Amino acid sequence: MKKLTIGLLAIAAVISIQSIKAQTVDEVIDKYQIALGGKEKLLSLKSVKMTGSVNVQGFDVGVIVTTVDGVGTRNDISVPGMGEGFQVVNPKKGWDFMPFRGQTSPEEVSDEQLKASQGLLDLPGILVNYKEKGSQVELLGKENVSGAECFKLKLTNKIGKVYTLYIDAKTYYRVKLIYKSYSSNGESDTEVSFGDYKKTADGYVFPFTQTIESGSIVFKTIEINQPVDEKIFTVN
Repeated sequence: MKKLTIGLLAIAAVISIQSIKAQTVDEVIDKYQIALGGKEKLLSLKSVKMTGSVNVQGFDVGVIVTTVDGVGTRNDISVPGMGEGFQVVNPKKGWDFMPFRGQTSPEEVSDEQLKASQGLLDLPGILVNYKEKGSQVELLGKENVSGAECFKLKLTNKIGKVYTLYIDAKTYYRVKLIYKSYSSNGESDTEVSFGDYKKTADGYVFPFTQTIESGSIVFKTIEINQPVDEKIFTVN
């Protein structure tokens, strides 16, 4: 009887710990959403157009990122003296066209690249309503990122893609994201850092700086919920 009582207490303790852990994950996500303007605000995002530039090997490369929630995303890239290219993804297909890399016409991306890019179509963000989307989130403790103490979250979506997110424990802004990406060179880890968060006139909060391996993209303007011609997300 004593052993049975101890066993039941152990089970109860495990259930209690799991419950606390789950609440902690949701608490972090709730505060993250509040920091960005609130869950309702995030769910009201229908389109975003971000205009900026990145300095690559001495060139100021123009970047325009246009996304319509669930419909498509398009990166337009302009390299001085070398032409203009783009990357397009919609739920069914994706294309790359980079003439400065020797491409003469748009090329369809691989199935792996397409699947890896689908998270970009989720404007509210992968943490918003993650359970309804079929994802699971684990809290992996805390880590220091560039001097800031951060919550480390691991999100696994319904098709098994894994994202590691670092949320600042003070501001609750996302400061880093790591995920697997695919290219003609194969699979690799992609790391994106976020900074210079600002609130727009209509109450949304965005990072105006995103740093990737090739450099930091600094966005000058972010336009929200403006009309977008959805034809830009297909290539004929």
